[in-house]
Amino acid sequence: MDRRSFLTMIAAGTAVLTGCTPASSAQDQPVPVSQTGIGAAPADSRLAAAEPAPLLGPPPRSARLPTPAGPLTRIPGAGNNIALTVDDGASSEVVGAYVQFARDSGARFTFFVTGVFDSWTDHKDELRPLVESGQIQLANHTWDHADLTSLTAAAVASQLERTKSFLHNTFGVDGTPYYRPPFGYHNATVDSVAADHGYAVPTLWYGSLSDSGLITEQYLLECAHKYFNPQTIVIGHANHPPVTHVYGELLDIIRDRQLAMVTLDDIFET
Repeated sequence: MDRRSFLTMIAAGTAVLTGCTPASSAQDQPVPVSQTGIGAAPADSRLAAAEPAPLLGPPPRSARLPTPAGPLTRIPGAGNNIALTVDDGASSEVVGAYVQFARDSGARFTFFVTGVFDSWTDHKDELRPLVESGQIQLANHTWDHADLTSLTAAAVASQLERTKSFLHNTFGVDGTPYYRPPFGYHNATVDSVAADHGYAVPTLWYGSLSDSGLITEQYLLECAHKYFNPQTIVIGHANHPPVTHVYGELLDIIRDRQLAMVTLDDIFET
């Protein structure tokens, strides 16, 4: 599959388990540029808000839970954590913006890397220190976003191993034990092959920003208001620019709800 065909497929992809589906005309609407996101200057500097409070930190290492057995859709137990997970990486500009977002704000993310995309190599120098510090965690989202349930066991293994090797060679990590099956499609055979290669935890999600394809900023924020809740795993995508215009608003929701942004490694023992 050539790169253009693959990008078209990603843009048309539909996430499962979201319950937050854009109107059929959403992709045809122009995307407004927010004036309140990170980096936007206030109309009058005298009216600039006070420096925002820092984000809440992850729980202490002593509170980490055993690595889950089987599919993971939300953070177990009581707490105020939110795991914002970011898939794909079809846009180098959006990956770069997420990296800058993390550096500017201290936000913590788990990126599910689709290895075929150049964006991860484009930003390896900025990403690697964040990965080494634990602020950003990398996990496996296959090589080129194939429906794993339609492949042979050998092909499933290749999808995971190619990205595993890429992560190890580029960032010094291999993403185990977490993998995200494209479209959320997996079965017992896929999970067994994945586990044989170190990926014992199929990682799904509880809510979605619904931005695998192009949507408006307004709709993305509606999804954030719906799903940014305690102990949720939320899926977003580094594919299209609207999310890069609303980082400030996303942080406002997180702060207002007193949520702590966490990676999966912040919650579970490895």
